[in-house]
Amino acid sequence: MEFIPLYFGDRLTVINPEGSLGVVTLWSRVDYVVQRFREAGVDLNPATSPVAVFGTLYGNGLREMLRNLLYNPQVQVLLLCGHDRSGSRKELVNFFEAGLEPVAGSLVQYRRPAPGVEVSPARIINTRRLLDDLVRPEFFVRAPRLVWLGDPQKEATMAAIRHFFAAWRPEALPEPARRQVPLPEVDLKYFPSNPRAFQVVRDTPLEAWKAVLHLLTRFGRRVTLKKGDRLELQQVKVVVEKPEFEGAEKLQAVNLDPERLRNYQEDILKGDLRPDETYHYGHRLRCHFGLDTLAACAQRLQEDPEDRKAYVTLWDNPRDFAATAGRPCLVSLFFRKFEDKLTLSATFRTHNALDAWLLNVYGLMAIQQWVAARVGLPPGALVVLSHSLGLDPRELDRALLIIGKRPYAMRLDPMGYFRVTLDGDEILVEHRFEYVTLKEYRGKTAISLQHQLIRDEALSDLNHAIYLGRQLARAEMALKEGRPFVQD
Repeated sequence: MEFIPLYFGDRLTVINPEGSLGVVTLWSRVDYVVQRFREAGVDLNPATSPVAVFGTLYGNGLREMLRNLLYNPQVQVLLLCGHDRSGSRKELVNFFEAGLEPVAGSLVQYRRPAPGVEVSPARIINTRRLLDDLVRPEFFVRAPRLVWLGDPQKEATMAAIRHFFAAWRPEALPEPARRQVPLPEVDLKYFPSNPRAFQVVRDTPLEAWKAVLHLLTRFGRRVTLKKGDRLELQQVKVVVEKPEFEGAEKLQAVNLDPERLRNYQEDILKGDLRPDETYHYGHRLRCHFGLDTLAACAQRLQEDPEDRKAYVTLWDNPRDFAATAGRPCLVSLFFRKFEDKLTLSATFRTHNALDAWLLNVYGLMAIQQWVAARVGLPPGALVVLSHSLGLDPRELDRALLIIGKRPYAMRLDPMGYFRVTLDGDEILVEHRFEYVTLKEYRGKTAISLQHQLIRDEALSDLNHAIYLGRQLARAEMALKEGRPFVQD
């Protein structure tokens, strides 16, 4: 039986289509793992190799991998050999060993992939990975055996590779029939908006992340890239006022491992580059340009706290324009003393909102804290600008579960508040901040006051604007009817 991928065929490296082994490289580059297999003496001749295919598994793509395996039941063994950065190995193993469980009370709904075909969300047991339930472990007549070989960078893994191939013999078993299972889509449409005008201001990283996902699921425009469809918003600005590490319970509730976040924070400050990585933020910041740019920024701010040249770029024009893969998404950092704190503004050219955004924010927090400690300032606000913020529409179910039911929350408008009263035959609106009146507005109608306030851009919060509109309408009615008015 010939290996025929239904999904991601352009991203898989097929060796011998008639082979019965598959190699999952997790986060490691496929070409690096292929080279390590060659160094271990594995036969990779397209005519004789037992290996059918090499492919990555970052986390996204598990649904497609399972469908490819159902359609290619001749794959008897999956060799797991790669850097397990996101925990995708556990999710794959648990799918076959533990199975799926239904997700109670899920907000997620799928489009029926075919008439009469019901589909619901399910979770891989003992993980938080969400899948549709159209593919289940019991659908595999003969599930592939999973073999963990290790991190390809380590010599122990090379020994494990050699040992496996020295002992392995293909089993002469009848091949089950191919099974093709459709891939459902989440049933969701975007709402009209200006897709380049969104700004989020929240106290904590987790609150900000949920707001970002909400914007994408509601307003993201569908675009088609070479790697597939995405929901996209542009120039999204997020301000995290209190960039602090959050409690384990809150993080685990949205499938985030606090230990993984701490490891990422340590990793992003390191300057080394693994041989199976094409780039690394820490390497770009500490070594790539022949300068430790974080130390240089700290030194500038030590010498002059008001310096505005503590600016770092990670994009290497000659290298990154010519490269076919492995270009940084984080492209700039700007450190600035502001109100006696060290703020950090970071720019991403592209940004995966679901699997990278919050992880990146925690990495930026570590960078900010590292520089702030050397400058002698407490960390201030963290600003993240995403030129292209994207979400894979096949992952909408996961995003909706993270967002959950959005509770009503009152947030104070940073531009102040308004006191509305009647003064003779006019409505008086006092724009106040910290009990000080900044400006007075007067008019006989709500609409005239609306125009005055908008001209001055006197308020910034949508909830505040709706509230003030209600008060102005009530005041106008009281003025017309000659009765007293008391603001709610």
